Amino acid sequence: MSTSSVSEWITEQREQRTLQDWIQDLGPFVMLFGLMAIFSLTTETFLTEGNLLDNVAKNAVTLLLIALAGTFPILQQSIDLSVESVVLLTGVVTVVLIAEYNLGLLAIPIAIGVGMLAGLFNGLVFTKLKVPSFLVTLGTLSVMAGVGKIITGGSTITFRNDSIRSIATGNVLGIPNLVLWGLLIYVACIVLAFRTKFGRYCFALGENERVVELAGAKVDRYKIYPFVLSGLLCGIAGVLLTLRISSASPNIGSGNLLPSIAAIVMGGTALTGGVGGPHRTILGVLVIAVLNNGMNLLAVDSFVQEIILGLVVVAAVALSIDRDKIDVVK
Repeated sequence: MSTSSVSEWITEQREQRTLQDWIQDLGPFVMLFGLMAIFSLTTETFLTEGNLLDNVAKNAVTLLLIALAGTFPILQQSIDLSVESVVLLTGVVTVVLIAEYNLGLLAIPIAIGVGMLAGLFNGLVFTKLKVPSFLVTLGTLSVMAGVGKIITGGSTITFRNDSIRSIATGNVLGIPNLVLWGLLIYVACIVLAFRTKFGRYCFALGENERVVELAGAKVDRYKIYPFVLSGLLCGIAGVLLTLRISSASPNIGSGNLLPSIAAIVMGGTALTGGVGGPHRTILGVLVIAVLNNGMNLLAVDSFVQEIILGLVVVAAVALSIDRDKIDVVK
């Protein structure tokens, strides 16, 4: 089976639309505009430029990058639970290389490379040792968090370099650099998912791994790539987050795992794989960002916010999961 045959097979599968498919497509839009309407009526500052740009958009970028990182493994019917720890580790490495080793801009590609190596490790253990991705990344979630905390010594470390900071804190024509980086990477992920062989095989692996084997592809290689890409995107997220606040703490990046999974699933990428894509993930990210911002403006208790987010995750998974494939979720 050729690569074009794989594409035709994927297209055929997508044409078999059900009511659940329509709910997945329209649900995030309905929820997003519904939340915006509610918060616009209940708060005075929600629709202001300062709030939407400085609070909602900027705060959404880190979550967007982490959610995009998690999207590709889920598309192939795997999962990466180590994302927030990769953000922590790469953020800490960035600060150490700038503050203690004076590497300047060179610290950025090195830190991102560390993230890619972490993803490569996850992918190799998953494919070569046949350990379920859930267990592999659950373990490395703890390992990389521990390494990052050891490097920081359990305290916040900082750096002073305004020129490097401007990569994340500057703006172009009034639009924050952070937002521009997020949009640029978002577009790149869409191209990667829908205009490359790698992207087509991600969808095909999620639908039916046998199809990829028949196409003559090296299946293990295409199973590893999403984890390397995940490490790359989390590395970028860690670098940008660190540059934005000029520091790294033992808790940097924490609290993003659950929201990122919620955003991925809410956007329309099913945990059973093969459905959705990065173009949908941004919808879930915006819903989470607007929801968090609105609850903060309304002074909702932080513990109540956690409950609401948990309920949102359960509802999103219940609506998105393909129960015909439930036996192969991993």
